[in-house]
Amino acid sequence: MNADADNAAFDPGARRERWRRQFARQAARAAAAHTLAVEGSLRRVVGLTLEAEGCEAALGARCLVDTADGDKLETEVVGFADERLLLMPVDDMRGVLPNARVRPFARSGGLPVGMHLLGRVVGADGLPLDGHGPLDIDEHAALKREPINPMARKPIDAPLDVGVRAINALLTVGRGQRLGLFAGSGVGKSTLLGMMTRYTNADVVVVGLIGERGREVKEFVEHTLGEEGRRRAVIVAAPADAPPLKRLRGAQYATAIAEWFRDRGQRVLLLMDSLTRYAQAQREIALAIGEPPATKGYPPSVFAMMPALVERAGNDAEGKGSITAFYTVLTEGDDYRHDPIADAARAILDGHIVLSRDLAEAGHYPAIDIEASISRVMPQVASRGHLQAAQRFRRVYSAYRQQRDLIAVGAYQKGSDPQVDLAIEMWPQLRDFLQQEVDEPTALDDAVKRLAVLAERVAA
Repeated sequence: MNADADNAAFDPGARRERWRRQFARQAARAAAAHTLAVEGSLRRVVGLTLEAEGCEAALGARCLVDTADGDKLETEVVGFADERLLLMPVDDMRGVLPNARVRPFARSGGLPVGMHLLGRVVGADGLPLDGHGPLDIDEHAALKREPINPMARKPIDAPLDVGVRAINALLTVGRGQRLGLFAGSGVGKSTLLGMMTRYTNADVVVVGLIGERGREVKEFVEHTLGEEGRRRAVIVAAPADAPPLKRLRGAQYATAIAEWFRDRGQRVLLLMDSLTRYAQAQREIALAIGEPPATKGYPPSVFAMMPALVERAGNDAEGKGSITAFYTVLTEGDDYRHDPIADAARAILDGHIVLSRDLAEAGHYPAIDIEASISRVMPQVASRGHLQAAQRFRRVYSAYRQQRDLIAVGAYQKGSDPQVDLAIEMWPQLRDFLQQEVDEPTALDDAVKRLAVLAERVAA
């Protein structure tokens, strides 16, 4: 035995194997060790921007700043200039001192995800806001992830029932589609979102309330969403008084939650209210660190971040899970044609639904402007007969709308245009078809059948 051991000790092959195992252990120990963080100090605060000197951190990394009361202010690296890091606070900056210690945060920025989020209301930092106790979560996900290869995505080939008759029949939504909901204030946007949340044929609903008034968050959860809709929903709230970085994270966190459910084969409905507040938050950050404004005060980074967020929704590569997303877009003065965010949103989304103030003021709900709205994937998910019926409806509806002023004052002469004559005769049925009570959902098949009946009268 001793002789064999001595031979093994002098065997070159055995020594190489022993050294190899020793080296592997040392390499694993070095990889597991925390990287040394170079600390610095706070040198300047201008508006929302903190400038730190002497520390090293990459863009997107988190740093902790000591405050006067002994707490730590979490910040994120959003830029650098010369030898200084530009930091943006996640929370209120009250208590920040000159020359305060700044140190990079070693842990990753993952936030909690999982089935236990269903029925809960959480903030952009992953902490519960509903007072129902801590989250029972073991898994975390990054706020950002690599996009899916566009050539690997499953094409949109199946319709999605959203329970709203006008959308199901005339603006049919495909599973995995991204649509914009263009609306001004007070035209029924939140009510329509609540209807789709309760009635859409989806496994999970993720709602991102970004930049909304704090009062509206509670109203949406308790009244608009209701107990039934909340049971299968996850609500992420980053209200208007939250710092811009937290509003950005809120939208990214809601998208990350939707991706987690999609990766597990779930059909997810993502409602983001609103994409405009997300863009405004990025504008505040970009202008604070010195990025020059481009279009109506919006810097170029805004128009780069919007498609990066929107493109994360859609079908997955395997065709099992999907994220159908509705992004609300607030229009200045109800003019969505000259608003830069609305214009950019139309270019990157798969369709848009426009809500009309004139219809809302006339008591027409949901106030969907059928003429100005379009679903770009409807030809791929609707039958030929359905498409023809929708075209006939639109043709007659548009004929009445174009002559409505003459009709209202009695200046239109019957017989001048057979199409307008038919539109006047059928106007009560057309108007009733587009209106719907909040608590009365209409299934996709029922909406298509009722549209077919109206289309037969148009063709007769």
